[in-house]
Amino acid sequence: MTPHTFELPLQAVLFDMDGTLVDTERLWWEAVEQVAGRALTEADQPDVLGRPVEHTAAWLAEPTGRGAADLAADLHREFADRVRTGIVPRPGALELLDALAATGVPAALVTASPRAVADVVLDALGAERFSASVTADDTARTKPAPDPYLAACRALGVDPGGCVAVEDTETGVASAEAAGCAVLAVPSLAPIGTAPGRTVRESLAGVTVEELREMAAPELRVMSWNLWLGGSAVDDHRAKQLKVILDSGADVVGLQETGGTAAQELAEALGWHHHRAGENLGVISRHPITARFGDPDVGFYGAAGVRIAVAPGREVDVWTAHLHYTPYGPYESAFDGLPAAELIAHEELRLAQMRDALGRIAKSSAPGVPAVLVGDFNCPSHLDWPDVAWPVTQAAEDAGFSDSYREVHPDPAAEPGHTWSPVHPEHEDGGGRPEPQDRIDYVLHRGLTVRDARTLVTGTPRPWPDVADNEWPSDHAAVLTTFAVTRM
Repeated sequence: MTPHTFELPLQAVLFDMDGTLVDTERLWWEAVEQVAGRALTEADQPDVLGRPVEHTAAWLAEPTGRGAADLAADLHREFADRVRTGIVPRPGALELLDALAATGVPAALVTASPRAVADVVLDALGAERFSASVTADDTARTKPAPDPYLAACRALGVDPGGCVAVEDTETGVASAEAAGCAVLAVPSLAPIGTAPGRTVRESLAGVTVEELREMAAPELRVMSWNLWLGGSAVDDHRAKQLKVILDSGADVVGLQETGGTAAQELAEALGWHHHRAGENLGVISRHPITARFGDPDVGFYGAAGVRIAVAPGREVDVWTAHLHYTPYGPYESAFDGLPAAELIAHEELRLAQMRDALGRIAKSSAPGVPAVLVGDFNCPSHLDWPDVAWPVTQAAEDAGFSDSYREVHPDPAAEPGHTWSPVHPEHEDGGGRPEPQDRIDYVLHRGLTVRDARTLVTGTPRPWPDVADNEWPSDHAAVLTTFAVTRM
């Protein structure tokens, strides 16, 4: 077995400036009050805290009757004057910056303030403490858009998923999370709620680099793949399966139609962990499997699951399911012209199988452990057909599972995501009818953050029955989703 080591990929820490590293939120608040000519209240916070000068100036324009450009200039001047004379580092800020430098983790400044103000703060804090800085002058959009944090990651050459952003406002948190960063929120003037992937602390005092490493969200790439009766229709199928998995970068693969031995053989060849359930289902994982769920002797149709340890304190349950193939709704719709009500009524068997799988998942679940359900459901999604409320995927959604592919590609017309079938452009009865192409393979999740999702087919498969030499050793496309595994 290939040894497994946990690596939390803390690539950089990205700091907001105002209210986070230095106590300038108060100075900004005072500057806005001066320009507005009145005391601000809690109701004004959404248009003041964490906002660029231009936004606050536009907000002040109507009630004051002044031009936004003139207001912005006054805000700049008032704020800069206060910063030069009243800058105070937040508790723990300098200590944390020095600890990061000592451990070789780069830091960047990411602020909605203009460059002229940011440079004053950088000089006060020590510009050498920062490997990059991004200001309101450097991106077309500023917070809450993700652009500033994405720009900082590009400047550092790092992946947002390996970074922790430190913020003090809801606006800044929204920007960092939209960019894919884990967030340490240290509220200054307004509270910030908790959420998956977000840690809330009262102060930076006492925050350690190791804690930030724990906050960085490791990625988990999960694939669903029907192997087509083990892959036996394609020559040298096992080697081709291994190549697909390695090239995909998948960390966990939920398998269907394993032909009995595929999960074990693939795992042994990869040096991975595996779980075999019956003659049809299996899960292989580069991460350790800490528990196995479901009936180990499950039949050809059903579900099986495992719990994997992705990193210390981060476990994920991964289930694979295979639902009965007949009657097949797309055929009944395209070939038989059945109306929606009949199509839905004919899903009773698959719906019962899905409910059984969901019940098993609920029974084995643990607090704080996200779940992924992959599989060949042999039915379309209610998210794809506007006129048919397909009940199987609806049942999964009702149980709290989200469709990762549709999260990334919400328009089924623009991105249909078909998985059936890359080798069946025509129906296999030989009559020349086009095969209904549809999305029947899924990666669903509950409690994770989706970073990417796509279907996967390698090469250009020849159509059935001339498939023996295909590079792609299946009659289904695979589905591959990249998740951020955040603490729950």
